[in-house]
Formats: sequence, structure tokens, C-alpha cells
Amino acid sequence: MQIVSNVALISINETMVVQLISFLIFLFVINRVMFRPLRESMHERERYVEGIRLDIRDAEKKLETIIEQTRDEDAAVRKVGLQMTAELEKRGNEEAGEIIAAARQEIVQIGGKARQDIDVRIAEARKTIVAEADKLSVNIMEKVLDRRLAS
Repeated sequence: MQIVSNVALISINETMVVQLISFLIFLFVINRVMFRPLRESMHERERYVEGIRLDIRDAEKKLETIIEQTRDEDAAVRKVGLQMTAELEKRGNEEAGEIIAAARQEIVQIGGKARQDIDVRIAEARKTIVAEADKLSVNIMEKVLDRRLAS
């Protein structure tokens, strides 16, 4: 047995070439078996996340569009409601005016009838008072003169 001493840390011989070839085969196999599928999974995940981001952006745009449409519809409905309210108020005022005018006209008619009735009663009362005044004056004169007057 012979002891060979080498001072160099690395010696270039056939084992190094075999180790280099083994290392390259190992790199090729690990690249095929592990790194490529891992990279493909990572790229697939990135595409999936990016697709979700795009879907979120599209959904946000649709949401903004729907919100804007809802605001427009709300404004239109409010406008129509205000117009209807104004129209109903106008009709109510017109009907109230007509009712008040009819009531005033009825009051005038009732007042006229009442005035005519009062005038008739006053005329009757005057006739009655005149007749009673004539009787009373005749009575007073008979008592004052102490004799009967011829009528």
C-alpha cells in the first residue's frame, strides 16, 4: 500500500468529469421534474390572480355604471314626483277656488233670500204696527175725550 500525498485540493481526473456529468444530469432532471412544473404553477397562479383582478375591475365599472344609472333614475323620478305634486297642488287650489266661489254665491243667494224674507216680515210688521197704532190712538183719544169716536 502506498500513500500518495496530494497537496492540491482539487485534482482533475476522470472522477471529476463523471461528477460533472452527474451534476449536469441532476440539473437537467431537477429542472424537468421540479423547477418547470413549479414555474408553470406560479405563472398559472399569476394569470389566475390577474384574471380575478380584471374581473374585479370590470365588476367595479359595472357597479359604478349601475350606481350612476340609479342616481339618474332617482333624479328623474324625483323630478316627476315634484311635477305631479305641483300639478296636484294646482288642481287642489283650483278646486278650492271653485268651492269657495260656489259657497260665496250660495251665501249671496241665502243672504238675498233672507233679506227678502226680512223685508216681507218688516212690511207685515209695519202693517200690523200701523193697524195697532190706529187702534191704540183711537183708544187713547176715546179715553182722553171720555167718549166714543166714530170710525
